[in-house]
Amino acid sequence: MQKYRATINIRLKSGILDPQGQAISHALQVLGFGEIDSVRTGKLIECTIASENQSAAESEIEKACQDLFANPVIEDYTFRVQKLNGHE
Repeated sequence: MQKYRATINIRLKSGILDPQGQAISHALQVLGFGEIDSVRTGKLIECTIASENQSAAESEIEKACQDLFANPVIEDYTFRVQKLNGHE
């Protein structure tokens, strides 16, 4: 079995209200960061997985995203799976 690191980025779908992003955007304006707008928030999940190969690891992460990490009704996700060398 090989070890892999998965990095999953999860964001609200376009058109879904993002109250946390709106609050951050407002705070930025109050703090004088007027050039920054249209803030959208999301989640970053990192995990390691033991798998036979890259393809199998990606399949497992895809399933975890669909079943647990993301809500496919309101969220989109992308992920990257990288093989770990012995030093990580």
